[in-house]
Amino acid sequence: MAPHTTEADAAAAAGDEESAVEAGTLRHRHNAARADDDGEIKGSAPAGEEGDAEASVERAFEGRPVPTWREQLTLRAFVVSFFLAIMFSVIVMKLNLTTGIIPSLNVSAGLLGFFFVRLWTSAIERMGFLRQPFTRQENTVIQTCVVAAYDIAFSGGFGNYLFAMSGTIASQATEANDAQNVKDPHIGWMIGFLFLVSFVGLFALVPLRKIMIVDYKLTYPSGTATAYLINGFHTPEGAKLAKKQVRTLGKFFSFSFLWGFFQWFYTAGDGCGFQNFPSLGLQAYKSRFYFDFSPTYVGVGMICPHIVNVSVLLGGILSWGVMWPLIHNNRGSWYSADLKDSSLHGLQGYRVFISIAMILGDGLYNFVKVLVRTSVAFAAMAKKNSTIPVSDVGGAKATGEPVSFDEQRRTEQFMKDQIPKSVAYAGYAAVAAVSIATLPQIFPDLKWYYILVAYVFAPVLAFCNAYGTGLTDWSLASTYGKLAIFIFGAWAGAPHGGVLVGLAACGVMMSIVSTAADLMQDFKTGYLTLASPRSMFISQIIGTGMGCVIAPCVFWLFYKAFDDIGISGSEYPAPYAIVYRNMAILGVDGFSSLPKHCLTLCYVFFAGAILINLVRDLVPAKVAKLIPLPMAMAIPFYIGSYFAIDMFVGTVIVFVWGIVNKAKADAFAPAVASGLICGDGIWTLPQSILALAKVKPPICMKFLSRSVNANVDAYLGN
Repeated sequence: MAPHTTEADAAAAAGDEESAVEAGTLRHRHNAARADDDGEIKGSAPAGEEGDAEASVERAFEGRPVPTWREQLTLRAFVVSFFLAIMFSVIVMKLNLTTGIIPSLNVSAGLLGFFFVRLWTSAIERMGFLRQPFTRQENTVIQTCVVAAYDIAFSGGFGNYLFAMSGTIASQATEANDAQNVKDPHIGWMIGFLFLVSFVGLFALVPLRKIMIVDYKLTYPSGTATAYLINGFHTPEGAKLAKKQVRTLGKFFSFSFLWGFFQWFYTAGDGCGFQNFPSLGLQAYKSRFYFDFSPTYVGVGMICPHIVNVSVLLGGILSWGVMWPLIHNNRGSWYSADLKDSSLHGLQGYRVFISIAMILGDGLYNFVKVLVRTSVAFAAMAKKNSTIPVSDVGGAKATGEPVSFDEQRRTEQFMKDQIPKSVAYAGYAAVAAVSIATLPQIFPDLKWYYILVAYVFAPVLAFCNAYGTGLTDWSLASTYGKLAIFIFGAWAGAPHGGVLVGLAACGVMMSIVSTAADLMQDFKTGYLTLASPRSMFISQIIGTGMGCVIAPCVFWLFYKAFDDIGISGSEYPAPYAIVYRNMAILGVDGFSSLPKHCLTLCYVFFAGAILINLVRDLVPAKVAKLIPLPMAMAIPFYIGSYFAIDMFVGTVIVFVWGIVNKAKADAFAPAVASGLICGDGIWTLPQSILALAKVKPPICMKFLSRSVNANVDAYLGN
């Protein structure tokens, strides 16, 4: 399952080939150059993947037998997947709880999966016990399982809707801080909730897999890019390059991990350490402009397209450099001067609600755009074929179209191992029935008929999202989730736990719609690597099951290890949790709690996000590439610009590297970035264990102005 788009509702890409960012969380995907509904930046499909005989991919593998679907599901594949799932879940959880910008870790998962299984098989082969060689189909199974597992760390809502239910976040919101609208995290109910909502989407579109992949030949650029990567690994030249990439990843992993360990020694108190270094001056530091020496976000910047990094930096300058100082100068007039800046009735209210307005404007524009494009393309396809294909036979052969060698072989393998439709229908009905009966036990105000209505409409919405993703590579799952917040929250009403109902309904809808689109992406990958649909489906189920246990356990570790998790200004502020909760409050209560002129500014930025997207789509692609992305600009409005500077450093590194040696930059920049992200992310695991064991760093390194330092020296008698 390709990781879902980060919490940023899909922002418009320049033309059809540019990157986009989704509302609330920026999430990368594969080798992508665009982002999906949750902010995930996606990769564009490699040219020539469906090429003619001269560029045939399958002829390179013609002499190798295709393993059966059972042979593709090996014990070693799932053992490797399990450990990689833990590692990547820790990384994604850290990113989720800091800024919500989650880069694509698919390349890392593919590289490390390939590397570890190669080590495994090489060792066994030396001992003479190797029975089954490592194939691209098994590599595809690992990739699918790992991504399905760590995607739960994102889509499970630990950085947004699920954590938004907690008392920690409720205490920072405008209202609805009562027992009926608060549910604190607990590992038991979180695991149960994820098991109830994460599997339904896997069954929703299984009967349409042949229509989407074979009949309509939807592109699914991220799935195609992943297949291109895996096919390349399993050629002699690709294997050599993969080993070099893994070595590079390992070097920067070690550096990043050791740097995190080194920094820890200087963080004995609040505001201590390199992450609070006022590198641009103390005044800039107060406005959250500083380089915080984070390998994670330098790595993120190396993976994100340049326009995303520049957009984030521009958003930080516009908000923290211009708007918030001007609004702060009006305290006492626009809002009470007695309020702290962290109050949502004061300056913090402008920060949160203006960012929400941009997120919703960007999401609404892209929702309408993709829906229109999907409807037009589907109608044209149906008219061309006269009837909509619903059988498991036909395809290109039936229409008399010329069929390349690659397409013929892939279609034959794809149609060989079918998943019975009865399994899909029965699975959807059974899981939905259990969910309808059980979810009200977890959320009493989430009535059974709310869930029933969601499951009745979910397959249609899942089809729209999967079809649109196949055309554009933009998943609008978080947009559907936000619609669920408003619809079901308003339906329940404030007196009946409407805030909690809206957030829970968001989780139900997002899980179904995103999982269905991701499954089709993986079917496309399997189609292009000759992996069996049956093995892909089983790998999805196993990976999702792993994620439903691993992700809550990882979150629980963070939650218990760090006392200030979810608090604005802390190391782990979980910024989109407060955004989602306030969306739920708006859906239930309206705009009555907003500070003065805040609603007017929200209207302006909502319209501005739509206008910028419209301009990006109307101007030539060369010009559109230079226009900032509203969704990326909205991200620093609430949390500050420190990470934007780190990301900009990353993008400068890649830009200069590309000028000096483009081939090496293209081949090794993702490995360097992944090493930086993985090493710093994995350091969080021992850091959490040290925190739980009450082991504190020995030194506090702080930076003071000259006058403050003089006062401190005088106080100490120096």
